[in-house]
Amino acid sequence: MTTTLAGRKALVTGAASGIGEAVARALAAAGAHVVVADLNGDAAATVAAEIGGEAWQVDLSDTAALADLTLDVDILVNNAGIQHVSPIESFDPAKFHLILGLMLESPFLLVRAALPHMYSGGYGRIINISSVHGLRASEFKSAYVAAKHGLEGLSKVTALEGGPHGVTSNCVNPGYVRTPLVDRQIAEQAIAHGIPESEVIEKVMLTESAIKRLLEPAEVADLVLWLSGATAGMVTGASYTMDGGWSAR
Repeated sequence: MTTTLAGRKALVTGAASGIGEAVARALAAAGAHVVVADLNGDAAATVAAEIGGEAWQVDLSDTAALADLTLDVDILVNNAGIQHVSPIESFDPAKFHLILGLMLESPFLLVRAALPHMYSGGYGRIINISSVHGLRASEFKSAYVAAKHGLEGLSKVTALEGGPHGVTSNCVNPGYVRTPLVDRQIAEQAIAHGIPESEVIEKVMLTESAIKRLLEPAEVADLVLWLSGATAGMVTGASYTMDGGWSAR
């Protein structure tokens, strides 16, 4: 069945590139009016223009600015994120704080801002782009793993509270996706593990996966699209792994 989102308004964070861009394009193609939110305003404007949406340049790490926000969206996709690879004993506390703010506190504030509109309309879809690291841990990623584990809990609480109001909340849990974020990790991982960059994908990123390839952003977007539609109305509080079998171990 084809997912139709005509008449729906969606907000996708981190939507100027990577997974977020693929999601924004998929939702727009299904008929949704998409708000392309990103720190990079020019890139967001380019994507928005191409899909007939609107751009929102926003620094989601500035959580104080989000405290009084209201959102009139039917679909919220919390995707924005960053990564930092470092052993705990040398992990910059400021970087830890930044990652938790951007990837856990900010989604909470956006959900908080969106729920009144969703409740009043009796329909809402919240999709949190988590990670296999929301379910499993890896060395040298303390902030990212902590944030994603927290996002999993936030998503489940939202599912319980939103259920009586027609609002679902789910996590999508990719493994390594072919995005700029993953490309930037290769050099960091090589240093952290003491191996050449050419060996990082196979020996670090895909070592636990049964399927030895990177996930494509469009594949993630396909699942998000289905979760956004009417036929996923009984799917809530769930975490959908797209990790090539990593979490099966």
